[in-house]
Amino acid sequence: MMIAYYKKIFFYTLFFIPFFLISCKEEQEDKVYFGGEIINPNSKFLYLCKEDKVIDTIELDNNNRFLVKYDTLSSGMYTFRHEPEYQYMYIEKGDSLMVRLNAQEFDNSLTFCGRGDEKNNFLIELFLRNEEDKNSSFDIYDEPLKKFEYRLNKEYEKRKAFYDEKKEEINWNDDFDLYANSMLEMPYLTKKELYPLVYQFRTNKKVCGLLPKDYYDYRKKIDFNNQKLTDFSPFVAYLTAMLNNITCHNRKETVIVQNNIDRLKVADSIFTNKSIKNSVLHNIAFMYLLEDQNTSNNKAFLSQYYKLSTDSCSRNAIKDIANAIQSLAKNKYLPTIELIDLQGKRISSIPTNSKKTVVFFWSSEAKSHLKLAHKKAIEIMKRNPSINFVAVNIDKDPTQWKKVLEHHHFGIPQFHAKDFEDIQDKWVITKIHRAILLNEDKTIKNAFINIFDAEFDNYLK
Repeated sequence: MMIAYYKKIFFYTLFFIPFFLISCKEEQEDKVYFGGEIINPNSKFLYLCKEDKVIDTIELDNNNRFLVKYDTLSSGMYTFRHEPEYQYMYIEKGDSLMVRLNAQEFDNSLTFCGRGDEKNNFLIELFLRNEEDKNSSFDIYDEPLKKFEYRLNKEYEKRKAFYDEKKEEINWNDDFDLYANSMLEMPYLTKKELYPLVYQFRTNKKVCGLLPKDYYDYRKKIDFNNQKLTDFSPFVAYLTAMLNNITCHNRKETVIVQNNIDRLKVADSIFTNKSIKNSVLHNIAFMYLLEDQNTSNNKAFLSQYYKLSTDSCSRNAIKDIANAIQSLAKNKYLPTIELIDLQGKRISSIPTNSKKTVVFFWSSEAKSHLKLAHKKAIEIMKRNPSINFVAVNIDKDPTQWKKVLEHHHFGIPQFHAKDFEDIQDKWVITKIHRAILLNEDKTIKNAFINIFDAEFDNYLK
């Protein structure tokens, strides 16, 4: 892996000599250069963004390369987007950053070169390590508390050692460390927040009231209103998970809508920074709409959401999501999308064989989940032989889908979603744990279930 990395660096150095010559001449100036190459691009454009706002639209040339100069770009955290993907990039005045990536393997192929590259390569490496850990530890939430904490802390210690080593080696500034430390700490703390609810969901055993009194002491050290972290995804993900636990002890088991209205109110009381508050409110609304499709409940919830949110873009996005979810209501047919089977045949609807059918989803990137999901499906099929199961792969590259199935013979009909954006929009596939239950006539019985739910068999009745 390291040999491949240095081969890339050598290639970049030769290929972009003019780029680096420019950067050397401007070394003492405040100008910023940003250039690179995108292999297999999805479009001719990429976007440089700050605080979730586009500050520049960059067009690729005929060789899928680009180079731009900024005279007055302020130092800080940016994102560059090549739809539908994005990644973070920290820029300081005087930086000359070049990026090379394959749009089909966006994060895994991404490498930075040039002045300022060390910090950004650290960020992408830490991000990938966090993703690998998340994808390989799907079962960690099934563990009793002590074993959960042991496994969690063991992985955290590895990340912390990597962070400490690079911090000393690169000697980055305090502003960058805010983001680097958040990328280290927030995924770890998010898992701590998720554990009580996910453990109960999967095992049907309550653990909220059994946690040590100091379990959440780390919350006291977090600045919930730090403006710089408003759009930093590890921070926002943590805040959303935390709110679920704040309402954990007062959770009303049968009143989903009231629980989520309570979360909105708690968020409104905790966050004084408008941007952070709006971001968290958006996430609460989004997750609620996936959980409760009752029209009357939705109306009550959205009324409260619209009172508190001041972000017009988020409000419109939530409205669109609510409309999309209503198209997946009980007794409706699934919106048409294009699927392909292993023989390359295209179909537009899930085959049910006149049986109730569970549709679940997987990706080759989430290795732990893909094995456990198929294992769980087979277990449920044995208990319920009259139920049909269908697996839908959502990888962008169908070759990855086929490679996995060459090594795993699950005995479940397999299909690949040809257009991920289409299935994401029409079926509201936002998390891989989703499953859909269809009636014998292909109408929807329940479009928002999870095969890891301890009560799953009850949905099949």
